[in-house]
Amino acid sequence: MRIGKLSAGRQDGATLSGWGQGSRKLGSMLVLLASVVALTLILTDQGSRGRLGHSQAHAFPSSPIDAGSGGESAAYAAPVQAEEGRYRALSEFVARRYRVSQDAAFDLVTVAHRAGDQLQLDPLLIIAVIAVESRFNPIAESRAGAKGLMQIIPKYHGDKLEEFGGEQAVFEPSANIHVGARILKEYLRRTGNLGIALQMYAGALDDDEDQYTRKVLNERYRLQQVVSPSPQRPAPPAAVRAAATRVSYPHVLPSALD
Repeated sequence: MRIGKLSAGRQDGATLSGWGQGSRKLGSMLVLLASVVALTLILTDQGSRGRLGHSQAHAFPSSPIDAGSGGESAAYAAPVQAEEGRYRALSEFVARRYRVSQDAAFDLVTVAHRAGDQLQLDPLLIIAVIAVESRFNPIAESRAGAKGLMQIIPKYHGDKLEEFGGEQAVFEPSANIHVGARILKEYLRRTGNLGIALQMYAGALDDDEDQYTRKVLNERYRLQQVVSPSPQRPAPPAAVRAAATRVSYPHVLPSALD
């Protein structure tokens, strides 16, 4: 009986040992299989990335700008940099000429371009009007009640200011520029002539020499020289009304034309 029991015990141990060895072999095979699968997936992924990188290299030529930023960012980098360069050049000119902060000048130049884009109006013309009207002083005020950068008279253009919070917004630079540009665009649309529209904006239609228009156009020429230098001297904006039939608006207030 002891021998039987001992034999039985040995048989059980041998059986367990066999199962253990089989389990270890099976585990090793599974580990090996998993390693092969993982290696296959890695090689496949690297191959697909290589093909994608090759196609992107053709779609987006490499440049210092797009390093680490992706092709999509690089597509917009050049226009944005060109636009910012234009704003910087104009703001530096304005800051020097009118003795204002360059940061403030940059903000005003940016707003003028936004207003011009919205209204399809030359932003350099808007900046030139600001220069002549207020010399970039946002709190400028005339005896006639014209206020802000583009010298808007609130009682005539309260409806336009309402969009920005009412007449008190006239001294807010962005609101003033957008409203002033809208007024100028309206006069230009109604008259079809830049000279008349500018004289109307200044309330100087009786000035046959168009002095206000000449000041604005000369200033715009200076701004054009900043963004696109030319060796030519500024040409006097003569005969600015010659292309249109003379129009007389005696004693007509701006509010009557809006």
